[in-house]
Amino acid sequence: MRIAVVSDIHGNLEALKQVLADIDQSGVDSVVCLGDNIGYGPEPEGVVNLIRKRNIPSVMGNHELAIVDPMYVDRMNPTARRSLLLTQKFISQDTLEYIKSLKTSLVFHESLCVHGCPPDSVTKYLFEVSRTGLEQIFRSIKERISFVGHTHVLEVIQFDGKEITRSRLSEGLFPLQTKHHYIINAGSVGQPRDGDNRAKYVIWDTTSRHVDVRCLAYDIAKTASRILELGFPEYNAQRLW
Repeated sequence: MRIAVVSDIHGNLEALKQVLADIDQSGVDSVVCLGDNIGYGPEPEGVVNLIRKRNIPSVMGNHELAIVDPMYVDRMNPTARRSLLLTQKFISQDTLEYIKSLKTSLVFHESLCVHGCPPDSVTKYLFEVSRTGLEQIFRSIKERISFVGHTHVLEVIQFDGKEITRSRLSEGLFPLQTKHHYIINAGSVGQPRDGDNRAKYVIWDTTSRHVDVRCLAYDIAKTASRILELGFPEYNAQRLW
């Protein structure tokens, strides 16, 4: 089975459309989303509608959490906070109810899916977790593979039962060892932060046991222009490049 994992779309409908077109051509059996479908980008309603139309299950990201929890939005940086206040104006009541229904984690084809950090943190970044903390996580969850987002940077953390190694993922295939445990960061569809402005997602092949990192060009100028037209912070457009 081939499973596409997408994350951190952030209202970037142009990037999402390009990714879904690639998914449709890649013989993928299922798709799952790791949250932050909204925030920063100009088309949160369009993104959520497309995810729902395609019946793609999603967990809650911290930007979804901020929409439904005013106490959390106050903890975000000024750019993210301003972006979310605008985002609230561009989503329907139906979309808001959908966001409220999202869970903090889900098990999808024997993998654990969460936005921030396993087992179910929406807000914790992987780089905040010590090696001891990572070992505790690996030993506490039964799934051998966890997929996360949140940092917008592709990464793999693996545990062989004794040692933990972590490394960046790059475009192409990454083999998975049968007896190892993994936390895999799927990067970002709508706002990569790894120095490569292409939309990123991964395909997990459960049969051949590898992860295929996909990197796709899309119409950044169109998204950036729309961000500025709608009054989002200029930085949101600049960082796409």
